[in-house]
Amino acid sequence: MHYLSILFQYIAQYMKTRMQYRADMVVELLSDLLFQAVNLVFILVVFGHTQTLGGWTRDEIIFIYGFFLVPYALFGAFFNIWDFNERYIVKGEMDRILTRPIHSLFQVILERMELESLFGAVTGIIVMGYAAARLDLSFAWYDIFILILFAVGGALVYAGIFVALASIGFWSDARTSLMPMMYNIGNYGRYPVDIYHSAIRFVLTWILPFAFVGVYPSAYFLGRTEWYTYSFMTPVMGVLFFTVSIYLWNSGVKRYRGAGN
Repeated sequence: MHYLSILFQYIAQYMKTRMQYRADMVVELLSDLLFQAVNLVFILVVFGHTQTLGGWTRDEIIFIYGFFLVPYALFGAFFNIWDFNERYIVKGEMDRILTRPIHSLFQVILERMELESLFGAVTGIIVMGYAAARLDLSFAWYDIFILILFAVGGALVYAGIFVALASIGFWSDARTSLMPMMYNIGNYGRYPVDIYHSAIRFVLTWILPFAFVGVYPSAYFLGRTEWYTYSFMTPVMGVLFFTVSIYLWNSGVKRYRGAGN
């Protein structure tokens, strides 16, 4: 409850700060919307030359892309730590973080919040709704809870991978980072894994499980019964990878000896 109270206080202060610069927030929302629209147009262009892709129709892939936006929005809002190495290790701000009686990762998350990224979840739900109407999908009353469970699981998969990458900074204070490359690899989770080579499918399922952010959980709503096992593994993979990342983070913090000169 103490941590939850701190979270709400940070959120309140964050919103006060953002509302002081409304135009900047609107521009950022519009730029995110434009970026998502470009990705959607790419899918439409691809299907302008083919009817199916690996057995998946255009509307099914649009649905997968819409679902992907929901956990990605949750991740982007609370785990915006792409510059952790540069800001907290190289510039020494981790020293400040460790003087406070709150878990260090929780503090970093609070400082790097970008709640406007949650708008991407709204866009994703709209895209899913459009694709579902085109596919004439039907949903049970409990599917909303499964959607939330899968979205949180997918967000934890993303968070686990990137917190683990950030933890590398405790062992190496070099300015180079794997974050940009990993963001690009994560884009593969927007599309069905069976369109890739078997080696890539294995990596996207068990090594860097970005498939659990998009295609696997979406398969449940699309009625792809052959993927149901993977669908319900989404929250399990999320908790597993996030737990491992916390362990790596705590181990790194124990090794950290402060910024040099």
